[in-house]
Order: sequence, then structure tokens, then C-alpha cells
Amino acid sequence: MFLEVKNLNVNLDGEKIIENLSFQAAQGEILTIMGPNGAGKSVLLRTLLGFLPYEGKIIWEQKPKIGYLPQGLTQLKVKDFPLTVQDFFALKNPAPTLEEITQFLNLVGLEKRILIKTAGDLSSGQFQRMLVAWVLISHPQVIFFDEPTTGIDIGGGETIYSLLRAIQEKEKITIFLVTHDLNIVYKYSNEVLCLNRKGHNCFGRPREILDPKTLEKLFGAEIKFYEHH
Repeated sequence: MFLEVKNLNVNLDGEKIIENLSFQAAQGEILTIMGPNGAGKSVLLRTLLGFLPYEGKIIWEQKPKIGYLPQGLTQLKVKDFPLTVQDFFALKNPAPTLEEITQFLNLVGLEKRILIKTAGDLSSGQFQRMLVAWVLISHPQVIFFDEPTTGIDIGGGETIYSLLRAIQEKEKITIFLVTHDLNIVYKYSNEVLCLNRKGHNCFGRPREILDPKTLEKLFGAEIKFYEHH
């Protein structure tokens, strides 16, 4: 296993956020983390990244190079900063060359001419694609995406996920993905990890573990369920 987590416990300010969580992740697969708001999804990512204290075991087969795209970073957050797309990439350390930036922009479907545009003036879809390229340009082996389509319409969101899947298959990158979208879970995930503060956790192949009963326990209410084939 590329990653094995055993009996993970995370307490923040005296509150149990994650309790006795165990799961595994294989190299080159997409593991989706889902659950209701406040279930600890972002906390789990930050713990795996080494940002938060924990009890239990987090065992990487080898220490990987990690890329991270946090939740809520949109073009609106940088609207007041006069940063061009090229300036945004220059924030990387070490700074990539113009040729490298162009190569990775092309990889995510953006043209070189976007380099001179102000990052805050991009459309939501363009900005998210730029962020994906920004993460990929460091050649990570593992990428953490925390709800990468926040603020994007359904069509644009689907495109971002299709892009991530294509890159994952081509580059054999391991992706940890937080999303609420069941359609995405079924379509793109190899494994799914369900989190719920009440202890209703589950882990496995989406088609094997996600049924109406499990989803009702997970989200605490009856939800619409469509079986995918």
C-alpha cells in the first residue's frame, strides 16, 4: 500500500474531529473523501499533510512529493491583487521557466496568451484550471484537492474532474479528492472514504459500499439515490 492509516485520532481545541479512522490508499488511484459539512474532511487532508497533531499511525510507503490545492481559493480571493498568471507561477520556489509554465497551461487546456492576464480577472473555470497547472508544475506524486470546483457551474465542474482523471491516468499520480458530488464519486473514484462525526465511517469501492442506507446514515437524512451502471 502507498499509504496506510491506522486508528487515526485528531483532537482540536479539546474536540474529537476524527476518531479511530483506518484506511489504505494505493499508488496511482483516486481516493475520494466525502461526508457532511463538519465531518473532518479538510482536517483529514491537513493531518495527512503533516499540518496537524494526531494520534495513531500514518505510514507512507515512501515519502512522496505532495501538491495541495486548499478549499475556497477562487479568482475572487485574488481580485484585488495585480498579479498576472505569470506572476502567480513566479510565486513557486523554485520559479518555473516560461517554457515550463506554457507546457503545463497547455496540459490543462489553457493557451500561452493567458499569461499576461490578471489572475483575478479569469473566469472561475480558467482560474481552477490555472490552479491545477500550478500544482502539477512541481511534479508531485500525490495531490490533495479539497473541493476543487467550488464556485464553478456543473458543466465547468465536470470538466475539471475529467481533467484531473486524465492527468491522473497519464502521470500515475495518486489523488486525494474531497467532494460532495456523488456522480463524481461513481465516475472517477477508485476508492471512497466516508466520514461522519457520529462514527458512521465507511471505506471501499464506491459501487460496493454506497447504497441508500449507508448514505442516509452518513448524511443524516434521506437523499435521492440513483444507481450507476
